[in-house]
Amino acid sequence: MSVQSGVKIAISGKGGVGKTTLSAILCHLYAGEGKKVLAVDADPDANLGMALGFTPQELEQVTTIAQDRKLIKERTSAEPGTSGQWFCLNPKVDDIPERYVVQKGGVKLLQLGVTSTGGSGCYCPENTFVKTLLNHLVLEEDDTVIVDMEAGLEHMSRGTARGVDAFIVVVEPGQRSFQTAKATVKLARDLGVERVFAVANKVRPDQEESVRQALDFLPLLGILPYDLEAVTADLTGRPLFEVSPSMVAWVQDIKDNLEQYLLNKI
Repeated sequence: MSVQSGVKIAISGKGGVGKTTLSAILCHLYAGEGKKVLAVDADPDANLGMALGFTPQELEQVTTIAQDRKLIKERTSAEPGTSGQWFCLNPKVDDIPERYVVQKGGVKLLQLGVTSTGGSGCYCPENTFVKTLLNHLVLEEDDTVIVDMEAGLEHMSRGTARGVDAFIVVVEPGQRSFQTAKATVKLARDLGVERVFAVANKVRPDQEESVRQALDFLPLLGILPYDLEAVTADLTGRPLFEVSPSMVAWVQDIKDNLEQYLLNKI
């Protein structure tokens, strides 16, 4: 069973937990259904393109939104990276997706880029622009939009967060990951997100019960096992959905569970 086209999903979690893997396989599955899919890489590490199967050469041609100083200045009327300026709080963004995306396998990729680096000046124009763009993608785009986010929610405004159909926090076995999940859930709910879910990754069979108990504060969409094929895919630079049918099947179950929640408005 599938939900209506245009579902918006934000996926978060601390570095290394596998949120980019989940994001990429979900994109692959929705594209396989014939949906128009826009993958938004809002993580400073920007690995979603590789996970989707784009080559390094293809990704070199991609313009990262927050690093396009000319665009930021044109739309906000402020020089990026400098402080003490007046700038536009509602910049034009509706033409950005088509200008800055690359496409492969039925999935369009948009990279937002890093917008906050300590000690490097004011990032107010960049942050304003990225937040406005993300708000447009979530609230206005007809595509299925999957946002690969960092653990924090700096890119999200209250309006953007409320427009997300589902917010998924990916965790791995370990107290630090569980604490990050709790902090992220609090941030999401403070922003007005109603449907927050968990996915556990890299879980060995003897860890399942303790993971379920640790995540009792969230609906658990599914558990992904520790998978050597994921390590191999990373080493070879191939997308995991090409080398691990079993991982695709597990993520399909997660997708099905999510759609049941959304259909039932739980």
